[in-house]
Amino acid sequence: MEENIAQGTFEKTKLEEGFYLLKFQNLNKTPVKVQRNINSSFIQFHFSGKGENRFFFNNGGYKISLSEENSLLLYNPKRDLPIDLELEPNGWVVSIVISIKKFHALFSEEAGYISFLNLENRDKQYYKDLPLSPGMVIALNQVQNYNVGLTIRNLYYKAKAYELLSLYFNRGKEPDVEQCPFLIDEENVLKIRKAKDIVIANMAEPPSLQELSREIGLSLKKLKEGFKQIYGDSVFSFLFDYKMEYARKLLDSGEYNVNEVGLKVGYSTSSHFIAAFRKKFGTTPKKYLMSLSSET
Repeated sequence: MEENIAQGTFEKTKLEEGFYLLKFQNLNKTPVKVQRNINSSFIQFHFSGKGENRFFFNNGGYKISLSEENSLLLYNPKRDLPIDLELEPNGWVVSIVISIKKFHALFSEEAGYISFLNLENRDKQYYKDLPLSPGMVIALNQVQNYNVGLTIRNLYYKAKAYELLSLYFNRGKEPDVEQCPFLIDEENVLKIRKAKDIVIANMAEPPSLQELSREIGLSLKKLKEGFKQIYGDSVFSFLFDYKMEYARKLLDSGEYNVNEVGLKVGYSTSSHFIAAFRKKFGTTPKKYLMSLSSET
């Protein structure tokens, strides 16, 4: 299920009974508020991928910041704890909401070693903010930028949700070096993120892979492997999807015609833009605009 939330998007996926993954994203140039009811039988894990986002409590009387690449755990067994989230422009947050019953089942033998599950703390409210590890940053970006078919989306999300929870409670261990050896170095993760920001900022005239690898100070091989590992796709496949989504939002705004949108995303001729848009969405920009007008 995906729905609009005032210039943003909200997506809720039921992974199992009592186990949900939520995705919040603000596509606007101003902050956006999102509110969702969550009852007291659930533990909430919030992971901020981008933006200085904020959670509000007690009808806005108290707030907790959720900075970029940080996490926030929330639990209050004595009262409902609705999500009251303010997203910064271009900010996004991925949340895992899991019932107490389901969560205890994950740690049936180790529950006594997790502070908020022991007898002393079991009925107390609890919150904890922690920075994301490099492995968690990778998993989080893969959730946000997944490139898998709809038929296996739930399975993919479930796997990533379990991975995020495992990494959250296993901070003493090194990242999985066997899967991608160079990602043990947090600096390389930051370089890959910088590469993504560069190609987006220059989407109309992106640098070549060789130029990009020189600019971020990473070998071409590590750039290709790392980008695929973190964002689930090659650099230019990722950029193509981003450009088409951006073009669609420009068309949605009603402020630009088809030629202007094509130029903004880097197509010098309208025919090339139309072909690319059709490849992505299965329709032409003109027909897409017509469908928008017919809905109003």
